[in-house]
Amino acid sequence: MKSKLKFRSNKTKNRRSLSARYNRFLEPTGLTNQLRWTKWFSPTTLACIPLLCLIIALWAGAANAQDQELTPEYIKGVLDAIWILVASVLVIFMNAGFGMLETGFCRQKNAVNILSKNLIVFAIATLAFWCIGFSIMFAGENPVIGSGGFFLTGEPGTYGLDPFPAGLPLPVFFLFQAAFAGTAATIVSGAVAERVEFSAFLLFSLLITAISYPITGHWVWGSGGWLGEMGFQDFAGSTVVHSVGGWAALVGAYLLGPRTGKYDNNNQPRAIPGHNMGFATLGCLILWIGWFGFNPGSQLAADENVVYIALTTNLAAAAGGATATITSWLRDHKPDLSMIINGVLAGLVGITAGCNGVSYLEAVIIGAIAGIVVVFSVSLFEKLNIDDPVGAISVHLVCGAWGTLAVGIFVEDANILTQVIGIISIGLFTVIISTIFWQVLKAAIGIRVDPEQEYQGLDISEHGMEAYHGFVKEPDSLGTGVFHDRS
Repeated sequence: MKSKLKFRSNKTKNRRSLSARYNRFLEPTGLTNQLRWTKWFSPTTLACIPLLCLIIALWAGAANAQDQELTPEYIKGVLDAIWILVASVLVIFMNAGFGMLETGFCRQKNAVNILSKNLIVFAIATLAFWCIGFSIMFAGENPVIGSGGFFLTGEPGTYGLDPFPAGLPLPVFFLFQAAFAGTAATIVSGAVAERVEFSAFLLFSLLITAISYPITGHWVWGSGGWLGEMGFQDFAGSTVVHSVGGWAALVGAYLLGPRTGKYDNNNQPRAIPGHNMGFATLGCLILWIGWFGFNPGSQLAADENVVYIALTTNLAAAAGGATATITSWLRDHKPDLSMIINGVLAGLVGITAGCNGVSYLEAVIIGAIAGIVVVFSVSLFEKLNIDDPVGAISVHLVCGAWGTLAVGIFVEDANILTQVIGIISIGLFTVIISTIFWQVLKAAIGIRVDPEQEYQGLDISEHGMEAYHGFVKEPDSLGTGVFHDRS
């Protein structure tokens, strides 16, 4: 009997001991503390897990590719494709930069609307460019407009590509170019912010990425395009992308008219401060980083020129930011953060056309002049009753034209007269077709929100939600201005 009692007592003690031991793992930090001191879960071991996964993936890929001969040409082709994929992601990420920049420069009552436009515009651009835009821009050898291989159904040769590995794989080339198309449409968003109908903007974005941008892009970058054959040079799109977006934005801003309260009874412009300069600064930095995909990626290969292009791009951005700061400081007696931001972006846009062919000093000169030009351009458009809340027209149109012209000045094999012809012809076509698009939309569905909606804010009137729900909001002191409508 005693032995049975002793056995039960020992069994109870063992249960209590085990219970106490495992109860430690039920505490919030018990399990993690135990694993921390286990050699198999040390920080060094955990850090090796991603590397192990990568090795296994490469091993599996090598096993599946045993039939493929690993020639230098094949390896070079794979590296080129990987680099362009990375560059595409960087350019796509620029949409976040545009969204943050425009949101910060505008009032808080329109934040949801601006973020929605910058997000959905890339989705629309991707689908429109996939359907017909990519074919119009790159298929065929017609000097004016491309055709064939719609919906990305053609062979690489249909779009002017050599077969892999001599040329890029068709999917990655399309992805890179679709990111550029989305950039052109996004530029318009900032200039028409705070008063454009959401549906009208979406339809205009569809039209510009499916028709307008691909046609002018074909003139320069497509096989047999008449401007490219003439010798017009625009390496990464100062005119093809940025000025096209800027011209479309100018037409839209003019036809919409200025925001309510932007001009007083004497028609003098009044400042409408942005609600979050932190957002705007972050957006500028994201765009600056994204440009290292935009310009170096336009080399369409992973070679030594990529790093050179990245450096000329960075030098021009730095020079633009510096000269814009100095210019605004001398003119207004205070360094204006909005001008610093636009100066950096002006330098980036300006160098985009010639980043592969100018020297380091010439890159600094191009960026420095762009930084000065953008400060005075913003003021000029305000005096002309063109209300551009973020300065998109000055940054992308004006500085894009300057950068394209600078190629004719600094690049040896470029002709300045050819550059001028390209700037004017692309600008004139974009203005005409954008005017048609905006006017048709205006007649069909209207392009400007009602004054009551504008006063209330597009977040509530267009989307039924707020970006800062529950936060104290400042009253709109400019809600009773003079309404301008372009008939």
